[in-house]
Amino acid sequence: MNKAELVAAIADESELSKAKAEHALNATLETIKKAVTKGDNVQLIGFGTFSSGKRAARVGRNPKTGEAIKIAASKTVKFSAGKAFKDSVNKRKK
Repeated sequence: MNKAELVAAIADESELSKAKAEHALNATLETIKKAVTKGDNVQLIGFGTFSSGKRAARVGRNPKTGEAIKIAASKTVKFSAGKAFKDSVNKRKK
């Protein structure tokens, strides 16, 4: 499913126009990005949690030449699926 298909599904499910559904989706995604960028967790009960993490600096190898290269420390984004989401994917019933 791509973004256009997701917008169409949201519009059908919520009885909104596609334009309003796309605006709501974009606002939601932007709000999640801003919160995680600030270091906050975004917890959606039953769905999952978005959070940020840190990746330490390390030495890697250029696969083409085998030369050692330094890889700088960076931030990462993590998503941990909630129990209800996992159960839905695995088709478990409560």
